[in-house]
Amino acid sequence: MATVNFLYRSTKDFSFLNIRLLYRNDNKDYVFGAKTELEVSKDYWTKQHKLKRLKNIDTINMQTQINNELNKLENHVLNVFNSVNPKYVGKKWLQSQINEYYNPVQQITVPNELVKYVDTYVEFKKNELTVNTIKKFNVIKHKLERFQDYRKKVIRIKDVDLNFKKEFEEYCLSEYYAPNTIARDIRFIKSFCNHAKYNGIETSYQLEKVKSKYIKVESIYLNEIDVKKIEETKGLPNYLDNAKDWLLISCYTGQRVSDFMRFNKDLIRYEKNKEEVLKPLLEFTQKKTRKLMTVPLSDKVIKILNKRKGNFPNAISDQKYNDYIKEVCKEAEINDKVEGSKKVEIIPDSGKYRKESSTYEKWELVSSHIGRRSFATNNYGKIPTSFLKYITGHSTESMFLEYIGKSNKDIALELANYL
Repeated sequence: MATVNFLYRSTKDFSFLNIRLLYRNDNKDYVFGAKTELEVSKDYWTKQHKLKRLKNIDTINMQTQINNELNKLENHVLNVFNSVNPKYVGKKWLQSQINEYYNPVQQITVPNELVKYVDTYVEFKKNELTVNTIKKFNVIKHKLERFQDYRKKVIRIKDVDLNFKKEFEEYCLSEYYAPNTIARDIRFIKSFCNHAKYNGIETSYQLEKVKSKYIKVESIYLNEIDVKKIEETKGLPNYLDNAKDWLLISCYTGQRVSDFMRFNKDLIRYEKNKEEVLKPLLEFTQKKTRKLMTVPLSDKVIKILNKRKGNFPNAISDQKYNDYIKEVCKEAEINDKVEGSKKVEIIPDSGKYRKESSTYEKWELVSSHIGRRSFATNNYGKIPTSFLKYITGHSTESMFLEYIGKSNKDIALELANYL
């Protein structure tokens, strides 16, 4: 049998009360104490708290309020104590129960509907997800809402089976979504369902079989000739010259736009190499992976910074950057015809845009991601792959090779040059 009492253990005029838990286990007495968050005056606690016949209404109200709070706290501690093995009880245990009382863990209600579960998934993973990833999930959620309206039936987690996959693919194709966009959505939907499964939600026995393959598309990148053309392009207005320098920096450093747009000169430090020559290093934390990165800066990057007295170009929004670098590449005559896809309005004045595969001039397909892919592709075979994947942030060599579009056949042909 455990009991609880409360003590005033301070010499100060006002202090937080202490709680003391007393119990007996295996013929041994235990006493543990912890601090509460209930603050009272020393005068009240020693002179008024235990009085029976109070006349002052304010003191009566205070006594009632404090007793109610102490009773709730005592009940909380004793209820939890009675549900655990006493051998696990100690000072830390008691303090954790007090903390839980004042800061109870918010229980997340887990829905069994797919659309609603997207929000639940984001809530569970919010400390791991980037803003852009959450935006992608919301896009999928709204797409599922439209699909649900189309089906005229709520989609439950357990409804995600092979038939769902077939219906969802047919619906998305009718809405002119690209096959790889649909494949990506299905993979995310499957992730939502697997997460729900581990939260006790029923899933289809066919869930494991719900798979969707990506169609290989040509990786668009700026080759070394393209990069040189951009370097040599002159006479651009300031806003395009600014975007041009960011594009070159991305081609020289291999970083994502979410990272390089945050570069500033304070991130640069100089270290001596083996030849005792000072080399500039850029240190930053990748926004997507949260990895701490240290990337060497080439002479070409330093030359760009010297244009601005050591400063990086002015930061601009992702959308403006995407628009401006297309203009830069058009001015640089990056106009080779290549296979690719870009967003087009599927019906005039509809406001609906989808990716459409066709043959385009390369400048039309340039986007913020192209610098990173260009760095990786242009340096493949020149710089050891282990170094390249470190700079680009890929966790495995296979991911890196897939990123630059190298198939097993490509690798075998390159290997043949060494045999």
